[in-house]
Amino acid sequence: MRFFKTLAASLLGLTSVVSAATYSNPLKTTDGSDPHIAWSGGYYYLMTTTWSDLRITRATTLNGLKTGETKVVWKDTNTSRCCNIWAPELHYLDGAWYIYYTAGNSANLDGQRPHVLKGGATPWDSFSYLAQLTNTWAIDGSILRFSSWGNYFVYSCFSGSLQSLCIAPLTSPGKIGTAKVLSTPTASWEKVGNPVMEGPAAMYHDGKTFLSYSASYCWTSSYSLGLLTWNGSGDPSLSASWKKTGPFLTSKNGNYGPGHNGFFQSPNGKEIWNVFHATSNSNGACDGTRYTMAQIVNWNSDGSPNFGSPGKLGTTLAGPSGE
Repeated sequence: MRFFKTLAASLLGLTSVVSAATYSNPLKTTDGSDPHIAWSGGYYYLMTTTWSDLRITRATTLNGLKTGETKVVWKDTNTSRCCNIWAPELHYLDGAWYIYYTAGNSANLDGQRPHVLKGGATPWDSFSYLAQLTNTWAIDGSILRFSSWGNYFVYSCFSGSLQSLCIAPLTSPGKIGTAKVLSTPTASWEKVGNPVMEGPAAMYHDGKTFLSYSASYCWTSSYSLGLLTWNGSGDPSLSASWKKTGPFLTSKNGNYGPGHNGFFQSPNGKEIWNVFHATSNSNGACDGTRYTMAQIVNWNSDGSPNFGSPGKLGTTLAGPSGE
Protein backbone atom coordinates (compact mmCIF):
# COMPACT_ATOMS: atom_id res chain seq x y z
CA MET A 1 0.00 0.00 0.00
CA ARG A 2 2.85 2.38 0.84
CA PHE A 3 4.28 1.78 -2.65
CA PHE A 4 1.05 2.83 -4.34
CA LYS A 5 0.71 5.91 -2.15
CA THR A 6 4.27 6.90 -3.04
CA LEU A 7 3.61 6.26 -6.72
CA ALA A 8 0.43 8.33 -6.60
CA ALA A 9 2.26 11.19 -4.91
CA SER A 10 5.01 11.04 -7.51
CA LEU A 11 2.53 11.11 -10.36
CA LEU A 12 0.72 14.04 -8.77
CA GLY A 13 4.01 15.91 -8.52
CA LEU A 14 4.82 15.10 -12.13
CA THR A 15 1.42 16.34 -13.21
CA SER A 16 2.02 19.59 -11.34
CA VAL A 17 5.34 20.07 -13.12
CA VAL A 18 3.86 19.29 -16.52
CA SER A 19 0.91 21.62 -16.02
CA ALA A 20 2.98 24.52 -14.67
CA ALA A 21 2.71 27.66 -16.81
CA THR A 22 5.60 28.32 -19.19
CA TYR A 23 6.58 31.21 -21.42
CA SER A 24 9.19 32.24 -23.95
CA ASN A 25 10.74 35.54 -24.93
CA PRO A 26 10.05 37.92 -26.53
CA LEU A 27 6.71 38.90 -25.01
CA LYS A 28 6.32 41.71 -27.55
CA THR A 29 8.26 41.66 -30.82
CA THR A 30 8.03 45.29 -31.98
CA ASP A 31 7.52 48.54 -30.08
CA GLY A 32 8.57 46.58 -27.02
CA SER A 33 10.75 49.41 -25.72
CA ASP A 34 10.77 50.64 -22.12
CA PRO A 35 8.46 47.89 -20.82
CA HIS A 36 6.63 47.99 -17.54
CA ILE A 37 4.50 45.21 -16.03
CA ALA A 38 2.15 45.34 -13.05
CA TRP A 39 0.37 42.32 -11.57
CA SER A 40 -3.05 43.01 -10.03
CA GLY A 41 -6.37 41.23 -9.60
CA GLY A 42 -5.43 38.14 -11.59
CA TYR A 43 -3.92 39.95 -14.57
CA TYR A 44 -0.54 41.04 -15.84
CA TYR A 45 -0.70 44.55 -17.30
CA LEU A 46 2.00 45.46 -19.84
CA MET A 47 2.84 48.92 -21.14
CA THR A 48 5.61 49.86 -23.60
CA THR A 49 6.66 52.87 -25.66
CA THR A 50 4.44 53.18 -28.74
CA TRP A 51 5.58 56.77 -29.49
CA SER A 52 2.08 58.12 -30.28
CA ASP A 53 -0.26 56.97 -27.47
CA LEU A 54 -0.55 54.95 -24.27
CA ARG A 55 -1.73 51.33 -24.50
CA ILE A 56 -2.26 48.56 -21.98
CA THR A 57 -2.20 44.83 -22.73
CA ARG A 58 -3.53 42.41 -20.14
CA ALA A 59 -3.45 38.63 -19.74
CA THR A 60 -3.74 36.07 -16.96
CA THR A 61 -0.35 34.50 -17.80
CA LEU A 62 2.97 36.02 -18.76
CA ASN A 63 3.00 34.17 -22.08
CA GLY A 64 -0.56 35.34 -22.70
CA LEU A 65 0.67 38.93 -23.03
CA LYS A 66 1.80 38.03 -26.57
CA THR A 67 -1.84 37.89 -27.68
CA GLY A 68 -3.50 39.63 -24.74
CA GLU A 69 -6.37 42.08 -24.84
CA THR A 70 -5.06 45.53 -25.73
CA LYS A 71 -6.64 48.96 -25.59
CA VAL A 72 -5.53 52.55 -26.06
CA VAL A 73 -6.03 54.38 -22.76
CA TRP A 74 -4.72 57.80 -23.76
CA LYS A 75 -4.04 59.86 -26.88
CA ASP A 76 -3.42 63.60 -26.50
CA THR A 77 -4.23 66.50 -28.83
CA ASN A 78 -2.38 69.09 -26.75
CA THR A 79 0.59 70.02 -28.95
CA SER A 80 2.96 70.36 -25.98
CA ARG A 81 2.45 66.70 -24.98
CA CYS A 82 1.01 65.03 -28.07
CA CYS A 83 4.04 63.24 -29.31
CA ASN A 84 7.23 61.29 -28.58
CA ILE A 85 5.34 59.48 -25.85
CA TRP A 86 7.75 57.27 -23.91
CA ALA A 87 8.20 54.97 -20.95
CA PRO A 88 4.72 54.59 -19.40
CA GLU A 89 4.51 53.01 -15.95
CA LEU A 90 1.55 51.89 -13.83
CA HIS A 91 1.69 52.70 -10.11
CA TYR A 92 -0.91 52.26 -7.36
CA LEU A 93 -1.14 55.19 -4.92
CA ASP A 94 -3.81 56.24 -2.43
CA GLY A 95 -6.43 53.79 -3.71
CA ALA A 96 -6.08 54.48 -7.43
CA TRP A 97 -3.85 53.56 -10.37
CA TYR A 98 -1.74 56.21 -12.08
CA ILE A 99 0.26 56.18 -15.30
CA TYR A 100 3.54 58.12 -15.26
CA TYR A 101 4.97 58.78 -18.71
CA THR A 102 7.10 61.11 -20.82
CA ALA A 103 5.77 63.22 -23.70
CA GLY A 104 6.59 66.32 -25.71
CA ASN A 105 6.01 68.07 -29.04
CA SER A 106 6.38 66.73 -32.58
CA ALA A 107 9.22 69.04 -33.66
CA ASN A 108 12.07 67.77 -31.49
CA LEU A 109 12.90 66.19 -28.14
CA ASP A 110 13.56 69.46 -26.30
CA GLY A 111 10.04 69.52 -24.90
CA GLN A 112 10.13 66.13 -23.19
CA ARG A 113 8.43 66.40 -19.79
CA PRO A 114 7.02 63.93 -17.24
CA HIS A 115 3.24 63.66 -17.04
CA VAL A 116 0.75 61.63 -15.02
CA LEU A 117 -2.76 60.26 -15.66
CA LYS A 118 -5.19 59.27 -12.91
CA GLY A 119 -7.17 56.05 -13.19
CA GLY A 120 -9.45 54.00 -10.98
CA ALA A 121 -9.41 50.96 -8.72
CA THR A 122 -8.01 48.68 -11.43
CA PRO A 123 -5.49 49.32 -14.24
CA TRP A 124 -8.23 48.52 -16.76
CA ASP A 125 -10.38 51.49 -15.67
CA SER A 126 -10.40 54.72 -17.68
CA PHE A 127 -7.72 57.39 -17.17
CA SER A 128 -7.81 61.18 -17.24
CA TYR A 129 -5.00 63.71 -17.43
CA LEU A 130 -3.79 64.87 -14.02
CA ALA A 131 -0.58 66.90 -14.21
CA GLN A 132 2.82 67.76 -15.63
CA LEU A 133 5.45 67.19 -12.95
CA THR A 134 8.35 69.44 -13.99
CA ASN A 135 8.94 72.45 -16.23
CA THR A 136 12.39 71.30 -17.30
CA TRP A 137 13.58 68.48 -19.55
CA ALA A 138 12.96 65.16 -17.81
CA ILE A 139 12.23 61.61 -18.95
CA ASP A 140 11.58 58.10 -17.62
CA GLY A 141 9.92 58.99 -14.34
CA SER A 142 9.26 56.28 -11.75
CA ILE A 143 8.16 55.93 -8.12
CA LEU A 144 10.49 55.08 -5.23
CA ARG A 145 8.83 54.21 -1.90
CA PHE A 146 10.05 54.31 1.70
CA SER A 147 8.06 53.49 4.82
CA SER A 148 9.87 56.14 6.89
CA TRP A 149 10.82 58.72 4.22
CA GLY A 150 7.71 58.73 2.05
CA ASN A 151 7.47 58.46 -1.72
CA TYR A 152 9.83 59.98 -4.28
CA PHE A 153 9.76 60.64 -8.00
CA VAL A 154 12.99 59.54 -9.70
CA TYR A 155 13.75 60.44 -13.32
CA SER A 156 16.44 61.13 -15.87
CA CYS A 157 17.59 64.75 -16.01
CA PHE A 158 20.58 66.80 -17.10
CA SER A 159 23.24 67.85 -14.64
CA GLY A 160 25.35 70.14 -16.79
CA SER A 161 26.06 68.09 -19.90
CA LEU A 162 25.56 64.75 -18.17
CA GLN A 163 22.31 62.84 -18.46
CA SER A 164 21.86 61.87 -14.83
CA LEU A 165 19.27 60.77 -12.28
CA CYS A 166 17.26 63.28 -10.29
CA ILE A 167 15.03 62.70 -7.27
CA ALA A 168 12.21 64.74 -5.73
CA PRO A 169 9.65 64.12 -2.98
CA LEU A 170 6.29 63.01 -4.38
CA THR A 171 4.05 65.22 -2.27
CA SER A 172 0.92 63.93 -4.01
CA PRO A 173 0.42 61.65 -7.05
CA GLY A 174 0.48 64.71 -9.30
CA LYS A 175 2.99 66.99 -7.57
CA ILE A 176 6.65 66.87 -6.61
CA GLY A 177 8.84 68.95 -4.31
CA THR A 178 12.33 70.34 -4.84
CA ALA A 179 14.50 68.09 -7.01
CA LYS A 180 18.12 67.08 -6.40
CA VAL A 181 20.66 65.32 -8.57
CA LEU A 182 20.92 61.80 -7.19
CA SER A 183 23.67 60.31 -9.35
CA THR A 184 25.75 61.16 -12.42
CA PRO A 185 27.41 58.85 -14.99
CA THR A 186 31.06 58.69 -13.92
CA ALA A 187 32.02 55.05 -14.60
CA SER A 188 33.42 54.01 -17.98
CA TRP A 189 30.54 51.57 -18.55
CA GLU A 190 28.06 54.45 -18.12
CA LYS A 191 29.65 56.62 -20.80
CA VAL A 192 29.81 54.50 -23.97
CA GLY A 193 28.48 56.60 -26.86
CA ASN A 194 27.31 59.28 -24.44
CA PRO A 195 27.26 59.56 -20.62
CA VAL A 196 23.76 58.36 -19.72
CA MET A 197 21.72 57.33 -16.70
CA GLU A 198 18.02 56.77 -17.45
CA GLY A 199 15.08 54.43 -16.89
CA PRO A 200 15.22 54.15 -13.06
CA ALA A 201 13.21 51.32 -11.47
CA ALA A 202 12.82 50.55 -7.77
CA MET A 203 13.00 47.06 -6.27
CA TYR A 204 12.53 45.93 -2.66
CA HIS A 205 13.74 42.62 -1.25
CA ASP A 206 14.50 41.27 2.21
CA GLY A 207 14.46 44.72 3.79
CA LYS A 208 16.74 46.25 1.17
CA THR A 209 15.92 48.97 -1.37
CA PHE A 210 17.48 48.99 -4.83
CA LEU A 211 17.23 51.37 -7.76
CA SER A 212 18.25 50.01 -11.14
CA TYR A 213 18.87 52.25 -14.14
CA SER A 214 20.11 52.04 -17.71
CA ALA A 215 23.61 53.22 -18.56
CA SER A 216 25.37 54.39 -21.76
CA TYR A 217 23.77 55.44 -25.04
CA CYS A 218 20.98 53.21 -26.36
CA TRP A 219 22.45 53.26 -29.89
CA THR A 220 25.31 51.11 -28.58
CA SER A 221 25.50 47.45 -27.59
CA SER A 222 26.94 48.62 -24.24
CA TYR A 223 23.53 49.83 -23.03
CA SER A 224 23.02 47.83 -19.82
CA LEU A 225 21.85 48.05 -16.22
CA GLY A 226 23.47 49.77 -13.28
CA LEU A 227 22.34 49.50 -9.68
CA LEU A 228 22.10 51.90 -6.76
CA THR A 229 21.69 50.26 -3.34
CA TRP A 230 20.37 52.32 -0.44
CA ASN A 231 22.40 52.14 2.79
CA GLY A 232 19.23 51.58 4.81
CA SER A 233 19.28 54.70 6.97
CA GLY A 234 20.49 57.81 5.16
CA ASP A 235 18.39 60.47 3.45
CA PRO A 236 17.44 58.76 0.15
CA SER A 237 17.64 62.06 -1.72
CA LEU A 238 21.40 62.26 -1.06
CA SER A 239 23.96 60.55 -3.29
CA ALA A 240 25.95 59.52 -0.22
CA SER A 241 23.08 57.24 0.87
CA TRP A 242 23.52 55.01 -2.17
CA LYS A 243 26.22 52.66 -3.48
CA LYS A 244 26.66 52.23 -7.23
CA THR A 245 27.54 48.90 -8.90
CA GLY A 246 27.45 47.58 -12.45
CA PRO A 247 27.19 46.83 -15.26
CA PHE A 248 24.59 44.05 -15.21
CA LEU A 249 22.42 42.30 -17.80
CA THR A 250 24.91 43.00 -20.58
CA SER A 251 24.48 41.96 -24.22
CA LYS A 252 24.41 38.19 -24.82
CA ASN A 253 22.77 35.44 -26.88
CA GLY A 254 21.99 37.78 -29.77
CA ASN A 255 20.25 40.29 -27.47
CA TYR A 256 21.98 43.66 -27.65
CA GLY A 257 21.61 46.73 -25.47
CA PRO A 258 19.34 45.14 -22.85
CA GLY A 259 17.92 47.71 -20.49
CA HIS A 260 15.20 50.16 -19.49
CA ASN A 261 13.69 47.63 -17.16
CA GLY A 262 10.92 47.34 -14.63
CA PHE A 263 10.16 44.93 -11.79
CA PHE A 264 7.00 42.99 -10.97
CA GLN A 265 6.01 40.29 -8.50
CA SER A 266 4.85 36.78 -9.32
CA PRO A 267 1.14 36.13 -8.67
CA ASN A 268 1.89 34.48 -5.33
CA GLY A 269 4.21 37.31 -4.30
CA LYS A 270 7.19 34.99 -3.76
CA GLU A 271 9.34 36.07 -6.72
CA ILE A 272 10.56 39.31 -8.27
CA TRP A 273 10.74 39.43 -12.05
CA ASN A 274 12.61 41.76 -14.37
CA VAL A 275 11.05 43.02 -17.60
CA PHE A 276 13.34 44.81 -20.07
CA HIS A 277 13.93 45.47 -23.75
CA ALA A 278 16.69 44.38 -26.10
CA THR A 279 17.37 44.46 -29.85
CA SER A 280 18.82 42.07 -32.43
CA ASN A 281 20.78 45.01 -33.89
CA SER A 282 24.40 44.41 -32.87
CA ASN A 283 24.97 48.18 -32.83
CA GLY A 284 22.18 48.72 -30.32
CA ALA A 285 18.94 50.58 -31.03
CA CYS A 286 16.73 53.34 -29.68
CA ASP A 287 13.75 52.63 -31.95
CA GLY A 288 10.71 50.39 -32.27
CA THR A 289 12.76 47.34 -33.27
CA ARG A 290 13.40 46.66 -29.60
CA TYR A 291 11.44 43.76 -28.11
CA THR A 292 10.19 42.96 -24.62
CA MET A 293 11.79 40.23 -22.49
CA ALA A 294 11.15 39.00 -18.94
CA GLN A 295 13.29 36.92 -16.55
CA ILE A 296 13.21 36.02 -12.89
CA VAL A 297 15.56 37.88 -10.53
CA ASN A 298 17.82 35.58 -8.52
CA TRP A 299 19.76 36.54 -5.41
CA ASN A 300 23.40 36.42 -4.43
CA SER A 301 24.58 35.26 -1.00
CA ASP A 302 25.13 38.88 0.10
CA GLY A 303 21.50 39.76 -0.66
CA SER A 304 22.22 41.62 -3.90
CA PRO A 305 20.19 40.85 -7.03
CA ASN A 306 21.54 38.57 -9.74
CA PHE A 307 20.05 39.68 -13.06
CA GLY A 308 21.82 37.01 -15.09
CA SER A 309 22.06 37.41 -18.87
CA PRO A 310 19.33 37.89 -21.47
CA GLY A 311 18.50 34.36 -22.61
CA LYS A 312 18.19 33.04 -26.14
CA LEU A 313 14.88 33.98 -27.74
CA GLY A 314 12.35 31.19 -28.14
CA THR A 315 13.59 29.14 -25.18
CA THR A 316 10.75 27.66 -23.11
CA LEU A 317 11.05 28.79 -19.49
CA ALA A 318 9.12 28.23 -16.27
CA GLY A 319 6.67 31.04 -15.70
CA PRO A 320 6.16 33.03 -12.50
CA SER A 321 5.05 31.02 -9.50
CA GLY A 322 1.36 31.13 -8.75
CA GLU A 323 0.13 31.22 -12.34
